[in-house]
Amino acid sequence: MTVSKTSPGNFFEDFRIGQTLPHAVPRTVTEGDVALHLALYGARFTFNCADPFAQSLGLPRAPIPDLLTFHIVVGKTVSDLSLNAIANLGYAEMRFHALVYPGDTLGSTSPVIGLKQNTGGASGIVYVHTVGLNQRGETVLDFIRWVMVSKRDTKSPAPDPVVPDVPEAVAADTLYVPDGLDAEGYDTSLSGARFLWDDYDVGERIDHVDGMTIEEADHALAARLYQNTARVHTDAVAAKASRHGRRLVYGGYVMSLARALSHNGLANAFKIAAVNGASHTAPAFAGHTVFAWTEVVDKAAMPGRADFGALRLRTMATFDHPCADFPGRTGPRSWHPAVLLDFDYWALMPRR
Repeated sequence: MTVSKTSPGNFFEDFRIGQTLPHAVPRTVTEGDVALHLALYGARFTFNCADPFAQSLGLPRAPIPDLLTFHIVVGKTVSDLSLNAIANLGYAEMRFHALVYPGDTLGSTSPVIGLKQNTGGASGIVYVHTVGLNQRGETVLDFIRWVMVSKRDTKSPAPDPVVPDVPEAVAADTLYVPDGLDAEGYDTSLSGARFLWDDYDVGERIDHVDGMTIEEADHALAARLYQNTARVHTDAVAAKASRHGRRLVYGGYVMSLARALSHNGLANAFKIAAVNGASHTAPAFAGHTVFAWTEVVDKAAMPGRADFGALRLRTMATFDHPCADFPGRTGPRSWHPAVLLDFDYWALMPRR
């Protein structure tokens, strides 16, 4: 008997509550990864671009962008979790911990914490708690993620539904401030904006003005770069048989694009501390021009710190419609069809 040596990936019925998925192929981060991230998204946060700037804040050098850490950690999970995904549905309770620098090696594991079969029995939702670790075993990132995954056999029995209780937001007093970080030397002439934590008001809405068009080559490169092998992103032949008839843009691509666009108006929101939730509300495709705006949802002083505060920010990314086309329509029950992403996160910002 011939035994297949290839893996078709896990289908919904392959997952079990309490199962831990150890993800293969740890990845050493290089300066090339940072340059390619910049080429893909154009992010301009000085904290990640200039060693002297980061050193003026007490760090040994510029750390890699937070969402680059996210991309690499998530990419590790795809072959085990979402190779047969129909859609990535969202993230919650995402905390960034130890900073990552070129030369660090990242890996991840994902315990399964929830399962729920969809009506009709052709697919189900898998919930995991992914933990990203560096070569010293330090946690760099952890988050809850849920993915809609196809079933191998629609007649296989449904598991007892388990849906984890996901908090609405990460508590501000649990946010991690990296060791050694000190805002004493923060230079707004180098960051590109004079507005600091004290200058933002809850309820304020910031139009980031600029748009960026997604090229087919860009999102395909991003999927390969972060080793995201999900067929919905990489296989144009398979995608023709899908309900969209074409490849989907990797959801993390839209997150990083929205974050990059937010620099215009939030240049000093230099460090993502946590992500409360990220919902991919509509598919993105090559040719879409992405715009973004942000609402300041909350402000919090950091316990024991006079130099940093935290802003809770809700960034909405849309395609082919700038901010002015959305007068107040931001709630989950009123998403416009052009809304691609609802991204709710805490960012650190220097205080006056």
